[in-house]
Amino acid sequence: QVQLVESGGGLVQAGGSLRLSCAASGRTIRTYAMGWFRQAPGKEREFVAGIRWSGGSTRYADYVKGRFTISRANPKNTVYLQMNSLKPEDTAVYSCALDSDGSYIGSSPLRYEHWGQGTQVTVSS
Repeated sequence: QVQLVESGGGLVQAGGSLRLSCAASGRTIRTYAMGWFRQAPGKEREFVAGIRWSGGSTRYADYVKGRFTISRANPKNTVYLQMNSLKPEDTAVYSCALDSDGSYIGSSPLRYEHWGQGTQVTVSS
């Protein structure tokens, strides 16, 4: 069983930065893949970024490219999402997810088996 716990959300002004963390416990995740998703009120969940644990290859949604960076810290079993130049439209609940296949870092939530509870990010204008 895998548990994912997010932290680092909060309230920030437009143009500011936040760093989200997702700590995984319960099993080794060195062969897995991790993704970040977000969901704003009244909207569907959308993909933000993904990273393969082995090799570290990454993928980003177009609307965050150049502003967000996903990374991992192997000894800590933790994935980070550094968010810069935040915009009010980035306001959402951000959740991390784990794909036990280890290769999928795409946008389909159905491919990720384990999810965290989410952390709120609010960007004021």
